[in-house]
Amino acid sequence: MPLKLDLKCGEKMIVNGAVLENVGPNAKILIHNLATVLREKEILTQEDAATPASRVYFSLQCAYMFSEAREEHLKNFNRYLNDYLNACPSATEIAEIIRGHIEKENFYKGLKSSRNLIAHEVRTLDEFNNGMDKLSQIAQDAEKEEAEATNDDEQETTGT
Repeated sequence: MPLKLDLKCGEKMIVNGAVLENVGPNAKILIHNLATVLREKEILTQEDAATPASRVYFSLQCAYMFSEAREEHLKNFNRYLNDYLNACPSATEIAEIIRGHIEKENFYKGLKSSRNLIAHEVRTLDEFNNGMDKLSQIAQDAEKEEAEATNDDEQETTGT
């Protein structure tokens, strides 16, 4: 079944490793044969892969796009996913879905499923950060009290 894509002006996509950009008004593209395709909104740069889940995604993206180096990218994928699961075992179900797609060599579906891992990471970090609010307040109060105590000590030393 052909793949139909609508590209807005300036939108980019990668087809079989080549970066294409629509430089005119909206374009409709129909791809009739098997190709590796990623739209701009699906592409993650190496610089953007700054978190454990995003490194999983980036590794899969590379495995999908660059078949000649697929084994190396899959090694990275497995290492990053295992590291993530060691730190956050609550993502095991998501990881099993991703691995299932990869075992069937359906790299695009694995890549799409790894977006759920990024969502899991964001939720987990948000919950962690929300729990840190009280501790942050305690830390700020301690720093303020320490600064006040230091000022009091200096005043006693100078006799003022």
